[in-house]
Amino acid sequence: MSTLASFEFTAYIGIDWSDTKHDICIQPAGGNEREFDRIAHQPKEIEQWAYAMYQRFGGPIAVVLELSKGPIVSALQCYDFFVLFPVNPSMLAKYREAFKPSRAKDDPTDAELAVDLVLRHPERFRALQPQSIEMRTLVHLVEKRRRLVEDRRRFSNRLISALKAYFPQAVEWFSHKETFVFCAFITRWPTLKQVKRARRSTLERFFREHNVRRPLIVEARIQAIKAATPLTDDPAVIEPYSLEVLALAEQLRTVLQVVQRFDEAIAALAPLLPDHEVFSSLPGAGPVFTPRLVAAFGEDRERFQSAAEVQRYAGIAPVTERSGKTSWVHWRWACPNFVRQTFVEWAEKTVHRSFWAGVYYQQQRSKGASHHTAVRALAFKWIRILYRCWQSRSPYNESRYLKALQRRGSSLVPQESA
Repeated sequence: MSTLASFEFTAYIGIDWSDTKHDICIQPAGGNEREFDRIAHQPKEIEQWAYAMYQRFGGPIAVVLELSKGPIVSALQCYDFFVLFPVNPSMLAKYREAFKPSRAKDDPTDAELAVDLVLRHPERFRALQPQSIEMRTLVHLVEKRRRLVEDRRRFSNRLISALKAYFPQAVEWFSHKETFVFCAFITRWPTLKQVKRARRSTLERFFREHNVRRPLIVEARIQAIKAATPLTDDPAVIEPYSLEVLALAEQLRTVLQVVQRFDEAIAALAPLLPDHEVFSSLPGAGPVFTPRLVAAFGEDRERFQSAAEVQRYAGIAPVTERSGKTSWVHWRWACPNFVRQTFVEWAEKTVHRSFWAGVYYQQQRSKGASHHTAVRALAFKWIRILYRCWQSRSPYNESRYLKALQRRGSSLVPQESA
């Protein structure tokens, strides 16, 4: 593992970054004098400053930042004489509070504290190792897709809420709202009065053109349309809400199209990565969670030394606190939220796709655990299996794992009678 203590640097630089400027603290190796600088967040100025540091100190130079990705990280990774060391922002904040109980914050001081922290505890900080272009691309793709899915859900919920104010029948006629056909229907007929005027042949052609071809479903919808009674005839309600519905339907359609393009890009890239076969073997992984799990673990097999490290990093492992005779366990706050979402959301899918996972989930529920607590506990167990598969590059085999559980006498599988 490449910790800061493993290198001999010519200088140590702390950077407190922002979107417009970066405050810098510089300490040459072997000395105690520190100097401060500030540069604008402009590519040309960053480049000039980087080469000035190289001409002055040579290399390698340790650069300490509060983040492991972002614009300044991408800019500095272009220079092979810089070795980047990310510091957890909460760690730096606590270190600052140790010397400033008032919690006063100043950017140049934060840059100096970052240098001071890594010099006093070099064994605790690991150099940032850039992954391959393909892996880094996949990481960004799956993270941005997840954000778009949240936008899709938000627009869908707002659209449903607006429809319920004056046209609730449309919500009942479509079981799936986050679809192109639902958006098209609302855009063409934003009020009940308009859709009731449509001819049967027009409605049949609309559903056929949008791949709704089951005669029973089409007939049921047409009959419901003809029999529907307005919730309200008040123009003061219908006109404003129908305009809002048209806007939300257009936004939802746009997000659906963008998510579809992301899905296509991910589907083309993910199978090219070496660990795709390992994670695609998992129950319930599919085209959505396979690339997300690949991105969560990454390529560097030295990144995690044990499954417990993955559990803590992902925020799945709970935190135990003790004070005197009191002890309590709580949710882990500091973690990458997207990685935690990946493990928890996928673990929930396995409840109905893996025999032992379903049994374990039911056991947790029978003990009084809530749904989310039971799923997190299941994710905790799954990470141990995933870590071993990832380290050995071996696809998951459900039947083999069930036999192993049976040999150990686990309560998750029925035991053979003597």
